[in-house]
Formats: sequence, structure tokens, C-alpha cells
Amino acid sequence: MSTSSPSTKPSPERIAATGQERQPHPGADPKPRSLHPKRWLILFVILAAECMDLLDGTVVNVAAPTIHHDLHASATSLQWIIGAYPMALAVGLLTGGRLGDLFGRRRMFLLGAAGFTVASVLCGVAPTTGTLIAARIAQGLAGAVMLPQGLGVLREVFPGEEFAKAFGLFGPVMGCAAMIGPILGGAIVSLNLWNTGWRGVFLINLPLGVLAVVGAARLLPRSSVRHARELDLTGVAIAGAAAIAIVYPLVQGRVLGWPTWCYGLIAAGVALFGVFGVHLRRRVAAGRDPLVQPSIFARRGYSAGVLVLMLYFGGMVGAMLAMTLFMQLGEGFSAIHAGLTLIPFPLGTGLTAPLAGTVLARRPGRTLIQVGTVVSMAGYAAVAVLAACVSHLSTWELAGPLLVIGMGMGLFVVPAFGTIIGAVTDAEAGSASGALNALQQLGSGIGVAVLGTIFFSVLGHDGFSEALRHTLWWQVAGLGALLVLSPLLPATTAAVAGQAVPDGQPLPAAAPESR
Repeated sequence: MSTSSPSTKPSPERIAATGQERQPHPGADPKPRSLHPKRWLILFVILAAECMDLLDGTVVNVAAPTIHHDLHASATSLQWIIGAYPMALAVGLLTGGRLGDLFGRRRMFLLGAAGFTVASVLCGVAPTTGTLIAARIAQGLAGAVMLPQGLGVLREVFPGEEFAKAFGLFGPVMGCAAMIGPILGGAIVSLNLWNTGWRGVFLINLPLGVLAVVGAARLLPRSSVRHARELDLTGVAIAGAAAIAIVYPLVQGRVLGWPTWCYGLIAAGVALFGVFGVHLRRRVAAGRDPLVQPSIFARRGYSAGVLVLMLYFGGMVGAMLAMTLFMQLGEGFSAIHAGLTLIPFPLGTGLTAPLAGTVLARRPGRTLIQVGTVVSMAGYAAVAVLAACVSHLSTWELAGPLLVIGMGMGLFVVPAFGTIIGAVTDAEAGSASGALNALQQLGSGIGVAVLGTIFFSVLGHDGFSEALRHTLWWQVAGLGALLVLSPLLPATTAAVAGQAVPDGQPLPAAAPESR
């Protein structure tokens, strides 16, 4: 008769020596991921890259008149100098996210950051409008390689309980970068440092780029795990054509007077995205790697989160454009004065975003998103009322409502990003990040086109105050639509729980990548 003996069970030392390890039950909790010792420094590097993108999207607008004078740029060329970057970025983001899955997020982040820095220098030394537009396209493509990797890296190095805190810094830093852009651009052009003029608004990316490249090379974790085996070139072609078909008329439509073909091209772009979805499903069914994991859109937290994020940021970008035009063209503010007037906006975001990150540890994320939306609606409505009641708005009169708008954004952005990225697994993070950035760019372009069209159509016969008032009431209506859609969001932000949630149901979190 044989009996069991404790000595027959492998000791921990034997397990370590032989590599044997008991496999966990499929439904069991995964082994806790180890904390990366330099994760907060990694966050700083990722934020530096995000700031380069945001600054590049705002400082060029302020420098546009000087570029027009210096390079003798036509109106169409000037439009493309501004619009080539976001178009190239939107077209390349889906592919950029997948390249991180295929070749590693660290490697692609380094390549994208280095390319973005070099392209910025090329913009700064461009002798003609043609070379400047080409360099701006190169900037956008490099940004498309760099930006999707950041969120995926943060998902790897931050555990669930710290993920919301990390995103608590995204709100104030990104808000400040977006609002500092016009101030910085106006100051660079006005001061004409080292006789660079408008070229300085591109060369300012050089120190940020060097910081991002050096910091990423020293800090970002190496990973031997790859989440893809091949690049879906057919998907790249379909998605690129669809994005161009939508973004091109949004960039050119206002300049051309919105001819019929613009609307037809947008419709064709939407149809191409439908074809893209069919292609993804067929590719997965054939056992091949798709450009974007279609499973991310089956996760309620991701799909609903992306939808509300597009509504919020698209409206915000369009509304801020209208307010900037109102201040500079209607009230006669200088570029620097207008930028300084907007300071309460990032200040409000900085006040509430860290608070939102703390609250997420105890409260449902959907409630915070709804509260942030209502607070933002109140701020926009206050500006609309002031525009109707006060003949000439001053910086001090706008300070309070702008502070409220910023506070609403701080409450919104942390749980929104936490819901979106926290809803996917590590293996899906690259696809999810690329799609998120692409759709956010698309939402911003639509917001600028729609609210910009409303602003200029009213401006033609009613003046700046009425144009701003009508635009902001449409923005309030858009946020109201967001509130109607908000019950589609999962009640709890998945990032807090550290789990991926399809259709609101918890699943075991993905195993951590090896480093």
C-alpha cells in the first residue's frame, strides 16, 4: 500500500530549478503584476510626447499670418500647412498602434519620437510652402507611430489601483499644453528669438523631442512578447482611404465652400469603414492578424467610451476655436492676450483631474463622467449668456465660466480614459490606443467643421457675439446628447478593477507581459 508523503510534492526550490509551475485555474485571479520601479518617470516621458503633439496642433495657428507673409503662401497652402498634420496623424494612427503590437511598443515609441523631432526641425528650416507641407505630413506620420504606444506602455507598467491616478495627471498636463500653445506661439513669433520668427514654433519641439527619446531609451520597459505576427496591409489601405475620404473634405470643405462632392466623399469614407469592419472579421475568421482587433469594439466600456469621448472633445475643440476667433477678431485681443484669457480653463482641469483620480478608487466612473459633462455644460451656457447680455466681454468676465469648463473636463477625462483603456486586455492595448487616437482626431475634425460652420454662417449677418452664442448653445446640445448616451457606459471604470470588461461583465485580467 502506498501512501502520500509530503516529500513527494516538489519543493519551491525544485519548482524554481526545474521551471515547473502549477497552472492557475482559468477562472482564478491572475498573478499580481510586479510594480515597475520607474513607472512615474515613464509617465513623465509619455506626457512629454503627448505635449509635443498638443503644442504642434495649437502653436501653428498663431504663427499662420507670419508664415503667410514670409513664404508668400496662398490661402489653400496655408490651410494645408495647418491641416496636413492632423490628416496624416488620423490616417496613420491605426497602423501605428498595430506596429507597436508587431515590433514592440518601446521600439516604435523611440522611432516615432525621433522621427517627430527630425520632422519638426525640417519644418523649422523649410524654404518653401511645399517643403513645409511635406514636413508637416512627415510630422503627422511620425506622431502616428509614437502616440499609440504611450497608452499601451502605461497599461503595462501601472497596476489597476494606480492606473486612474496616472491618468489624473493626463488631464491637467494635456489641458495646460493645449492652452499654453497659443501663448507660447504668440510669444515666440513676437520675440523673434535668434531671428527665427515663425520657425521657432516648430523648433521648440527639439528639446521636448530629445527629452522624449533619451527618456524612453533609458526608462521604457523592454518586452519579448509580441501581440501580432504580421501587418495587415489590405487593412492599412482600406483604413487609410476611409480616413482620407473623411478628413480631407473636413480640412478643405470650408475653404472650397462645401461643394457637393465633399459630402459624397464623407459618405464614401463612412462606407469604407464598413468595408473595413467586414475585412477585419474575415481576417480573424481566417486565423490571420487584423490591423485592429475587432474584439475591442465588442467591449462596452471601450466602444461606448470612445463614442462619448469623440462627442466631448470634438465639441470642445470646435467651441474653443469659436471662442478664440471671437476674442481675437471680435474683441480685438492679441494672440498672447487671448491665450492668457484661456488660462482658467487648464487651471480648472488641474484642480479637478487629480480629485477625479482619487474618487475613482471609491466611486463608479460613469457617475463622474456624467457630473463632468453637466459641469462643462454649465460653463459653456454661462459664456453664451454673457455673450448675449454684455456688449464687450473682458478677460475677467470670461475667467469664471472658463474655470468651470476646465473643472468639468478634469472630472470627465480621467474616468473616460480609464473606462476606455481599462476595458481592454494588454494584448489589445496597441489596437485600442491607435483606434482611440484616430477616432479622437476624427471627432475633433468633425467638431471643428460643424461648430466652425455654425459660427461663420451666423457671423455673416449677425456679428461675433451672436455667432459665439449660437455656437455655444449647439455645444451645450451636443453635451446633452452625450448625457443621453452615457448609460451605455459600464457603471464602474474597469481601470480601477484592473479587468477587461466586455458588455459590462468582468473577465480575468490579461497576464502581464515579460520585461
